[in-house]
Amino acid sequence: MHRALALARTAAAAGEVPVGAVLVDGKSGELLAEGHNLVETRHDPTAHAELLVIREAAEKLGQTRLEQADLYVTLEPCPMCAAAISFARLRRVYFGAYDPKGGGVDHGPRIFEQPTCHHRPEVIGGMEETACAEILRDFFKARR
Repeated sequence: MHRALALARTAAAAGEVPVGAVLVDGKSGELLAEGHNLVETRHDPTAHAELLVIREAAEKLGQTRLEQADLYVTLEPCPMCAAAISFARLRRVYFGAYDPKGGGVDHGPRIFEQPTCHHRPEVIGGMEETACAEILRDFFKARR
């Protein structure tokens, strides 16, 4: 999660909503992909950190199902990212700050709890929650 936090800080410095993500092989610990939000940079509303690392790892490994992969992300995934996590069959999701307004895992539509959800990863929320929330709070405070 410390690497994801560093990536979130990089995102903030670039004017992006500060969300960082790291995808690792859950068995070996090998880094599969890392990134941060690039929505503004790419003018792409789907360029969330989670989607970017899933895409990169899938291409790198030449497979669409990343069943041994664990995702570390600084913010609770939104519904779009939660659906992608399910489709990619990620093994585990660790997230930092909870997102009552835009989250899709513990808040909002709770994607993994829906009967139509194809795969439910193990989810651990609140990891380094204070630090993750602080980065977001500082970013938005500076914008107001």
